[in-house]
Amino acid sequence: MLFQVGGQGARPTFFEMAAAQQLPASLRGALTYSIGVLALRRPFLHKVLDYEDEFFALLMLVLETHSLRNTDASFSESLYGLRRRAAKIRTKQAGIRSKSSDGIQHSSLEKRQRVLSVVFLVVLPYLKSKLHSIYNKEREARLQASLWGPGDERFEDVDYFDEAEASIASRTSTETEATIRTRLAKNIHKIIGVCYPWLHATTEGLTFTYQLLYLLDATGFYSVGLHALGIHVCRATGQELMDTSSRISKIRNRERERLPGPPWLKAVQGALLKCTYAVLDYAQTGLIAAVFIFKMMEWWYQSAEERMSAPTVYPPPPPPPPPKVAKDGIPLPPDRTICPLCSLKRANPSVVTVSGFVFCYACIHKYVSQYQRCPVTLMPADIDQIRRLFHDM
Repeated sequence: MLFQVGGQGARPTFFEMAAAQQLPASLRGALTYSIGVLALRRPFLHKVLDYEDEFFALLMLVLETHSLRNTDASFSESLYGLRRRAAKIRTKQAGIRSKSSDGIQHSSLEKRQRVLSVVFLVVLPYLKSKLHSIYNKEREARLQASLWGPGDERFEDVDYFDEAEASIASRTSTETEATIRTRLAKNIHKIIGVCYPWLHATTEGLTFTYQLLYLLDATGFYSVGLHALGIHVCRATGQELMDTSSRISKIRNRERERLPGPPWLKAVQGALLKCTYAVLDYAQTGLIAAVFIFKMMEWWYQSAEERMSAPTVYPPPPPPPPPKVAKDGIPLPPDRTICPLCSLKRANPSVVTVSGFVFCYACIHKYVSQYQRCPVTLMPADIDQIRRLFHDM
């Protein structure tokens, strides 16, 4: 086969890695939607939405740190039974067979790798989100400037107050520093607006390249960050999954034993740690349930919206038949540019709305004023039903 699809071996499939990578985005969407709904009844929650990036980054910092410390995996990877292992290239020696066919030895993560994993999982996505928002604002400002001109130059030729120069001269040093900071921020935003598209294209291109190589089984690293850290993502064995709870309890007991102070203070601190761990465990379970509920609601409403927004398409109705010429009416000339009343080329063409035939304005106005009907179809008409045509077809 060209690439691995099945679930055999320690190497996760491309689909498992893609699902684990997309889980934080789904979690963010679920939280944003839930807080937005609650903010309708609790307006103070709008402040959380105003700082959505910071709130989500802080939440993921707690979850990722907790997960990497207990399971050697990110929050999303631990849900799919995956573990992070330090990949070290092993030199094959005579008489010694390597554990893996590609000469790579896996070991537990070091402390440095856990810290850098948190940086790649939380800090860098947060910075990218902020750069993306700054780029969008700069692009909107540039578009507005191209349409209406720069805001600073829009009214530079208009002197609204004669005392403007005196007020500018009397500015304090703090206002001058604020102006300098504003200009510096604008320059930084302009630099981000120029450089961010290239940075975004580079990161997306590297991500696509690594994912394609991983799909084709040409590399063991799913992303640039994993390659930079020297980490392989592997499936957890059955024994590892069974030992996870005991390992977590050992880590927590070790932390309780390291608490300083007298016994009563250790008991209080231990109780607080126990409550903190319980809150983290319940929060992790609740977030998993929120993701699945959000995905179910998204699928439900999306399918309903598609059914409502895609009605049965019927063919357009045929055009109505043209009005018939009355027996006693004026016959139509063979040339459409000729007025039926004066038999000359139409001047100031005008249409009678009840029939749709076109005449000279003077001819039809005089005829309708006298006979109160269309001269061709003899249908009742009024002067108010005459419309001027500005393009004689």
